[in-house]
Amino acid sequence: MKKSVLLLAISLALGAVPQAFAQHESHGSTNVSPVADVSFTLRTQIADGRLVFVGEAGPITGQVDPDLHVPEGKVVQITLVNSDGALHDITVPDFGAKSDQLSGKGAATTIVFRANKAGTFEYFCSLPGHKAAGMVGKLIVGDVKQETSTAADISQDPHAVGTDVGARAPKNLSINLTTHEVEGRLSDGSTYRYWTFDNKVPGPFLRIRLGDTVNVNLSNAPDSVNIHSIDFHAVTGPGGGAAVTQVAPGQTKSFTFKALNPGLYVYHCATPMVAHHISNGMYGMILVEPAGGLPKVDREFYVMQGELYTAQKHGSKGLQEFSLDKLLDEKPEHLTFNGSMDALTKTFRMEAKTGETVRIFFGVGGPNLTSSFHVIGEVFDRVYNLASLTSPPLTNVQTTLVPPGGATMVEFKVDHPGKYILVDHALSRLEKGLVGFLYVTGDDKTEAFHSETPMDPNSGH
Repeated sequence: MKKSVLLLAISLALGAVPQAFAQHESHGSTNVSPVADVSFTLRTQIADGRLVFVGEAGPITGQVDPDLHVPEGKVVQITLVNSDGALHDITVPDFGAKSDQLSGKGAATTIVFRANKAGTFEYFCSLPGHKAAGMVGKLIVGDVKQETSTAADISQDPHAVGTDVGARAPKNLSINLTTHEVEGRLSDGSTYRYWTFDNKVPGPFLRIRLGDTVNVNLSNAPDSVNIHSIDFHAVTGPGGGAAVTQVAPGQTKSFTFKALNPGLYVYHCATPMVAHHISNGMYGMILVEPAGGLPKVDREFYVMQGELYTAQKHGSKGLQEFSLDKLLDEKPEHLTFNGSMDALTKTFRMEAKTGETVRIFFGVGGPNLTSSFHVIGEVFDRVYNLASLTSPPLTNVQTTLVPPGGATMVEFKVDHPGKYILVDHALSRLEKGLVGFLYVTGDDKTEAFHSETPMDPNSGH
């Protein structure tokens, strides 16, 4: 360790510094190097079921994933102490800095680099899944003005499920939708030019009854660039309505349909190229309830899976641009629940209490990938396969397949408190943003689960 620091000191004396300088793993050593202008010490910790960095000294003491402020051009030292005994490292890729991996509790490692450009950058643990679990923070170099993002929040609220139809008779009603093209927030620091129904992805959850006569009015915002349309899978008629709703910017077109079949159906834009419009966010669901409505449950949620094909790699900052090549190769860079990377983890909080019944209306906008929908730690009591509401539901199902342009309805009772994770069980997709949380509070009166051991985020659950 001393030899390594001496070499770095000589480099500095000669007016040079390595882009990254990683000291080897040590045990119990968190000494500040005399060659660094700015030093920080972080430790790993499990907090609220998450893996995080926690500030260990100075003004960042006790802060979770603290912002690290440094002057431009200064030599920065970051020491990481392993407090949980799992395998970790720390990296600042924008400055080529990456530490050794720590494998023992109490072990420490250090990176040293020169912050030779101003801006806001990420530091994180590079082990698979650890960044997504919470081990990520900001390195702010220089006098960076914190810009207020003007990007819209396009993510759809999973609680926005409308009003159940109950026991009412069929009636005439109208559905009014407007298409908008808007730069929306994809994740912290990144945006995308979404195409939407009513400024949300997915579009609004529409709820009608078998036998209703529905007048659809589709408007295209005047500031749109593209023609848009709508295809309801619940509609019996040309293009599901798309043949008569190719709407130019600033115009409105209409049609009327009768709801002939109960079920949970996808709707989407069907303007060429259709896959491009769908990928950009133009999809949603319409529920046609049977006579008498659906059985009562305590909680209902609206969740749809989508894909974004961008020229920039997953994790890039700034405005992400559409890639036709990746769309045609069916290789999305981003996968989302309800439009953005963290709609169901940060933006909206899905909650239930032990003993309650939960219903999820789940659909896949696509346009290409089939979902293996699963809730980690739960079993679906009932699955209405392919969203058929007239067939007997499947029971005691672990994972259910939902094709692009398809849907399902699942129901289950929550018995034990905790955080339950919504995933596509093609689990590498979780690393591209496809995750949601259902928080369950209350007491476990069924004794479904018990352990004296605290939860370990390293399990991935």
